[in-house]
Amino acid sequence: MSATEAIAARAQLLSAAGYFDANSDEVIPSPCISVCRMTDDRSRCEGCFRTIPEIRAWALADSAERLAIWARLAQRAGMPFPPEAVAKEPT
Repeated sequence: MSATEAIAARAQLLSAAGYFDANSDEVIPSPCISVCRMTDDRSRCEGCFRTIPEIRAWALADSAERLAIWARLAQRAGMPFPPEAVAKEPT
């Protein structure tokens, strides 16, 4: 699984759990997927697509800033944010 697929899957799970809903009062989880390695040009983490300033800011960030970080990293990863709902299979 590529880093893009992994971060997209994490975003999809968090979205399905309601973390990105405007009315949610849940703390927005980190995008970290435990691939903590910077790109060769040091522009972003290869796993979560965050920049060093975004990684540093995360712990003190409020919900609005965390959503903004998620939106920026999604753009870098080339994925929609918030993630589109996955259609459920009929039972």
